[in-house]
Amino acid sequence: MKPLIHLICDYAPGDMAWAEVLSAVCAVIPKEWRTHATSVGSFETISTGFVLAQLALAEEPLRPSELIVFANFAPRKDLRDARHNNEGEGLLFARLQNGVGVLAVNSGYSMSFVRGEITELWSVQVDTGGSQFRSRDNFPRVIGQLAHQDHSFFWHKLDPSEVVPAPPAESVGYIDSFGNLKTTFRDGDPFLASLKPGQRLRVTIGGIIRTATVAAGSFNVMEGDLAFAPGSSGHTRRFWEFFQRGGSASSEFGKPAVGTKISLSI
Repeated sequence: MKPLIHLICDYAPGDMAWAEVLSAVCAVIPKEWRTHATSVGSFETISTGFVLAQLALAEEPLRPSELIVFANFAPRKDLRDARHNNEGEGLLFARLQNGVGVLAVNSGYSMSFVRGEITELWSVQVDTGGSQFRSRDNFPRVIGQLAHQDHSFFWHKLDPSEVVPAPPAESVGYIDSFGNLKTTFRDGDPFLASLKPGQRLRVTIGGIIRTATVAAGSFNVMEGDLAFAPGSSGHTRRFWEFFQRGGSASSEFGKPAVGTKISLSI
């Protein structure tokens, strides 16, 4: 299986920015490497971290043995003042327990969902300013170095527990194209462990209250029913999600933003 670079950015699918970034990356990586682009919503660092973890923590044969995940999400919210020379958040490199290398802009929750899997974390020597479009002009060089197994960009070794925040609890983590609300409730949660298929839950998301049925899977409910069940994300510890068979759970809850808190009661 050919080595692969997953690129996660908050550009719209097909946006010109994607074309420019992919061109810049392909110019510096070995010819045998492939790339794949995944879009997340604008300024959604929680979605970025959720997707990053799902892609990076997959085990073989669900991923190639050589894998780099690059998350470029820089809302420039670490400082509220005017930016000098377009400077933004710095770049981090993490090696995970399964050997996957992760490059991510140090913003929000971009690395939160792999926090417990990091074996080493480094700040990266790369220009953090000088361009409004750092993902095209500055960051591809580092991706190319990593693909060539050149780690000379390592700068300072960091403690993940001090640099990477824990993921948000009991929140909307990601919304897929079907309108399924993937949450940060996860197998192992005591409340989830107490639930039985068929139980009814009172669910509050963003001030909207609905009733959902606890289910064992996506097709264990009638057409049109709102259900809460273990989803396809999270690997060995699955995240639970809300789905509406034949409809959109996101629309049912008024299209909440990623990060919106969720309240559950039987």
